[in-house]
Amino acid sequence: MPKSIKVSKTYNCEENSNPKAKNSGISNSSFDCHSKKAISIAESSKQLPCNDVFPNYRWSITDLPPALISEILNCLDPKELGVVSCVSTILNRLASENQVWKEVYCERWGLPLVPAPLGVGLSDEKSWKELFVEREFRSKTFLGCYSIDVLYGHTEAVRTVFLLVSAKLIFTSGYDSIVRMWDMEDGLSISSSRPLGGTIRAVAADTKLLVAGGTDGFIQGWKAVEGLPYLFNLKGSEEPNTEFRLWEHEGPITSLALDLMRIYSGSWDTTVRVWDRSSLKCLKVLRHSDWVWGLAPHDTTVASTSGSDVYVWDACSGTPLTVIDRAHVGNTYSLARSHTGDFLFTGGEDGEIHMFEIIGHNYMANVFKVATWIPHSGPVYSLAFEFPWLISASSDGKLSLIDVRKLPRTSRRSLGKNISRAKNVDCSVEPPQRMLHGFGPNLFSVDIGADRIVCGGEEGVVRIWNFSQALEIERRVRALKGIRLENRMRRRKLQKEMSKGKRTHQCSAAAKNSMHGDRRKVWHSKRGMSSKLKA
Repeated sequence: MPKSIKVSKTYNCEENSNPKAKNSGISNSSFDCHSKKAISIAESSKQLPCNDVFPNYRWSITDLPPALISEILNCLDPKELGVVSCVSTILNRLASENQVWKEVYCERWGLPLVPAPLGVGLSDEKSWKELFVEREFRSKTFLGCYSIDVLYGHTEAVRTVFLLVSAKLIFTSGYDSIVRMWDMEDGLSISSSRPLGGTIRAVAADTKLLVAGGTDGFIQGWKAVEGLPYLFNLKGSEEPNTEFRLWEHEGPITSLALDLMRIYSGSWDTTVRVWDRSSLKCLKVLRHSDWVWGLAPHDTTVASTSGSDVYVWDACSGTPLTVIDRAHVGNTYSLARSHTGDFLFTGGEDGEIHMFEIIGHNYMANVFKVATWIPHSGPVYSLAFEFPWLISASSDGKLSLIDVRKLPRTSRRSLGKNISRAKNVDCSVEPPQRMLHGFGPNLFSVDIGADRIVCGGEEGVVRIWNFSQALEIERRVRALKGIRLENRMRRRKLQKEMSKGKRTHQCSAAAKNSMHGDRRKVWHSKRGMSSKLKA
């Protein structure tokens, strides 16, 4: 008892008059003291940081909720996501399933031609990451080997070419006023229309509609025929309402474009007309100050070139959002647009190519020049863009291939939707990554898609640059690299096992030697004892 009383006095605790405690010889005051001490420790631990409570525990990003990690990964671009996926299995899974892959894929190339993945983990569907990596891999083939297919059939110069990748078809026309349809894979002529009259300067198509415009101011259209393997019957179908002609322009039609709801046509009568696809009625007339050379619609806006100026219009209201005055010295002949609609590419009579960034699409848009190239010695008649390649055709008989990824990053993502960090961007950039030449003068039209570049010009032939050979070579190189890496890993594994086996062998040999050494000592000791006994 005295010992317990001493403890209670030391902790300044009140004595408890519990008879069981007294009988047991243990003061209950000590229990009160320990409980109070425990309460005070618990209260103080709430105020301490986690590292003070668990000094040996290291926190990491994987300890956060998966939803929060996904939000953090949304701020990264594909290259950074690839780096993060190599850190751990958890981050690899979250980075591979992240929606950034889908967003960036659709920003660069739109929806894929194959059906979109239903979910992650399906054996017969590709994830968005796999689709992105495959498409990015295919884009590198335009720096590799190629073969050229020459298509003969036109009797005069070819003024326009259009590549419909989803159906693997090529449409061409020109001074002979005949629209021809070719197979993209074999390069064979499939069908041709009757002479439409005048020069056909523009052709546009999707899987539902084909339109062509000529110097007589009309738009000739063909609707897709159900069950026909090549979609359109250019020679005339027996089914009604599969062919039509629109008359409202008062001058030659120079450019055509389609979207899901509308038809866009530009003409030398200084107007761009917006047509409804179902009723085939003109909805809006966008009037310019000079001849219209090119147009490029996106969503509710449409960009156009007129004279030396570039316009961006609101297609619904018909009001101009912005105008780039004197974009080129002389006429601005060609126009292309990124899939997001935020970047414009223009080619002019001065042989220059400009890249502009559009910021804002509602009521007013600001446009800033991002880059300038001068790859040609003559006017740039045609431009085509498929991320990351910008292709230009010129009167000097050359094609230039420009990789826009070589530009400084002006937004959060390459060709993204965010506002540029700087309004005044240095426009002195490196020359094109590749030039294709050795042909006749005056290349009037060019298009790009899949592994092909299609071009037509004054020679009256259509050329197809086929880069599928480079794709196959690149795949073989990647397969060989994978085999070499696998063999290297196997060799390292075998070396580790062999070094481990040598160590165990050395240990067993040392143990045997020690055992033999003990036996020899025993033998010598026995021999010594026997000699002593004999003596």
